[in-house]
Amino acid sequence: MSFSQFQLDSRLQQGVESMGFVQPTPIQTATIPIAMEGRDLLGSAETGTGKTAAFMLPALQDTLGQKLGKHIVRTLVLVPTRELALQVADQGAQLSQHTPLRVGAVFGGVGLGPQENMLRRGVDALVATPGRLLDHMARGNVRFSSLQVLVLDEADRMLDIGFLPDLRRIVRQLPRKRQTMLFSATLPPAIMRLATEVTQDPARIQVETSIAPQEIAQTVFPVPELQKVEALRELLKEEEMSSVLVFARTKRRADRLAAQLQRCNIRAAVIHGDRSQGQRIAALEGFRAGRSRVLVATDIAARGIDVEGISHVVNYDVPMQPEDYVHRIGRTGRAHAVGNAYTLMSYLDEEMVYKIETVLQHRIERRHLEGIGYEPVERSHRKPALAFGSIRRRSRTGSRRRCTHIA
Repeated sequence: MSFSQFQLDSRLQQGVESMGFVQPTPIQTATIPIAMEGRDLLGSAETGTGKTAAFMLPALQDTLGQKLGKHIVRTLVLVPTRELALQVADQGAQLSQHTPLRVGAVFGGVGLGPQENMLRRGVDALVATPGRLLDHMARGNVRFSSLQVLVLDEADRMLDIGFLPDLRRIVRQLPRKRQTMLFSATLPPAIMRLATEVTQDPARIQVETSIAPQEIAQTVFPVPELQKVEALRELLKEEEMSSVLVFARTKRRADRLAAQLQRCNIRAAVIHGDRSQGQRIAALEGFRAGRSRVLVATDIAARGIDVEGISHVVNYDVPMQPEDYVHRIGRTGRAHAVGNAYTLMSYLDEEMVYKIETVLQHRIERRHLEGIGYEPVERSHRKPALAFGSIRRRSRTGSRRRCTHIA
């Protein structure tokens, strides 16, 4: 199976080949033929499955050969974060690099001027965050009278952030006659209600993703809260931890953890919602290029991160929901590469870890770090741990070095 089966314009096919795409992913195979027929669709797929090309290629194909005027937008892609806007627009530009099509992005945290100039010239495909797009709409910088395609990407995350009112304000000003594609990692009732509002008789596409990919070796390290930084530093002595995404619960904890790692001479950057756009772009690009070995992130900021080659995901703080754990560890082990997920579990985290194991339907391997003392809290009501199969063990050596606790 190859991209040639989709009968794309030769210039788009050339863009696909330039990006090194050989075989379409399952979401692309399922989505592209339906989207090229002009049907609305509702897709369930996570970041990293190839869904950007799945919706961008049909949209670009539909736009080829049409004259572009001032302020006109042919395709609108709404995304939850600035990082995702940059990534989607970049991939759209690469796919269309051999065509005259224009792909642009608008998002907050940067000046309006360059974005205004781009919108005045017109753009074939516009990737936008809802808040900044509404700013441009209020200023009359963009017109949707010629809009043909609307894409809502990572709709569940947009609802989590609170963008539903903004989405509705935007959709009310779009032509009723259009193609709409909605993608979401999960399909809770709120997403289904939104799909009913914005789509007409959509084709339903669901790409099965395993809850815990076998390619990801998962390990829990019981660690007292006061020794988490020390434990993380100890883990980072492993040479194979070459590109590490670390999750912290809050923006404050993320900042402090990154600063502490830097004081320990570990190349670390941080990304979260309170960082400026320039800081976020620099952190992400530095992580991609290997200038930063560790990227500390919060869940919301990390949602738009799609970086290849992440060797390890570390849950410095255990997530509050099992589903968030699944999303986090899915950042490593992509494209059938071996990945590793480490979780630092304090006393207060034990119950949540058991809930995660219940969802995964297997017990995650426990490993103790030398020099890190830990005694589990006795709970008479605790159920016996599940025992489903075995998980790969990895050997490690190294001496202990103390770092300060992050509050």
